[in-house]
Amino acid sequence: MSKDANTIYVGTKPAMSYVLAVITHFNEAKVKDVTLKARGRAITTAIDVVEIVRRKFIKELKTAKIEIGTEELQREDGTRNVSTIEINLKR
Repeated sequence: MSKDANTIYVGTKPAMSYVLAVITHFNEAKVKDVTLKARGRAITTAIDVVEIVRRKFIKELKTAKIEIGTEELQREDGTRNVSTIEINLKR
């Protein structure tokens, strides 16, 4: 996963925290696209964020691209495969 100014990494915070971040990115910087990135259990939160923003706040928002994949994480007890998702939103 690459780092970008218009990228929001979804983690363990409540969904509304990320909704606010998406809305702030679109309004503050006048950007045309924002990317949400998540992995593991945070994938469901990322999808919830997209749906909340699209249905309640920015009606003209479109899902431009969705990429899914798998990352290998090194742990003490060996390697573990974790699912990832990248959702690109365009205004």
